[in-house]
Amino acid sequence: MGESRTELINWINELLGFSYTKVEQCGSGAAYAQIIDSIYLNVPLVKIKFDAKHDYEYINNFKVLQDAFKRNRIDKPIPVDRLIRCKMQDNLEFLQWLKKFWDMNFPGESYDAEARRMGAAAAPPPLVGAVSVGAARTAPATARAPVRAAAATRPSATAPVRRTAAPAASARAAPPQVPNETIHALTQQMDEMKVSVDSLEKERDFYFAKLRDIEILVQERLAILAEQYPPPEEGAEEEEPPTEEHESLRQIQAILYSTEEGFEVPDAAEVAQDEEEMF
Repeated sequence: MGESRTELINWINELLGFSYTKVEQCGSGAAYAQIIDSIYLNVPLVKIKFDAKHDYEYINNFKVLQDAFKRNRIDKPIPVDRLIRCKMQDNLEFLQWLKKFWDMNFPGESYDAEARRMGAAAAPPPLVGAVSVGAARTAPATARAPVRAAAATRPSATAPVRRTAAPAASARAAPPQVPNETIHALTQQMDEMKVSVDSLEKERDFYFAKLRDIEILVQERLAILAEQYPPPEEGAEEEEPPTEEHESLRQIQAILYSTEEGFEVPDAAEVAQDEEEMF
């Protein structure tokens, strides 16, 4: 059985110099990242938003954490979509695992947490997920307030009716305003996706070029073997080619030309055109 919430919070505050009071506050990802840094001293803490207040800043922190896991070959999936909701149970389970990992791998040397984060503020972050849920629960009550106010100011039957219907209708038809923070977050996500796509395309072209070089090499070698060992004429004894090399080349060629269902091998002209565009 893992440590209790109180024990884990005390451990974090003592190790990192934080002032956390709840496990849910670890949902910003900042504490997780610096715990890993206390073991390996190679997490770029300058990229961590220790005073993160928005969900997109939380996501940025977890991206740094994922890179640290990959760099240090830590084979543990990070449930980012659950942790950033700042739910107690999800963060408690991940923190209990991280504490066990820290106990096994911490070198035991003195760790100056404040110096490592260059004096960055480490105040407890707001619970983004919890705030969002709370706002959703209070929204109906807030929405009813204008209705009651409108009822209180409604004119009596004997009072003259003013022509205010048109402005009210135009006000209702106005499109909702999108917060700048949402626009910024979506723009940042689009930029990151564009960088990711560009990187994948470069990687695809890189490996395609390697496979194409192997294909050309195999074809050239098979052509040489065909010249050295032409098909025998009728009645002549068949001269056996070097079976081992010939068979290996055939197997490599079979792997290169193997396809999956629904995939068609492009024509030679299309391949040549793709190579010209690539190089």
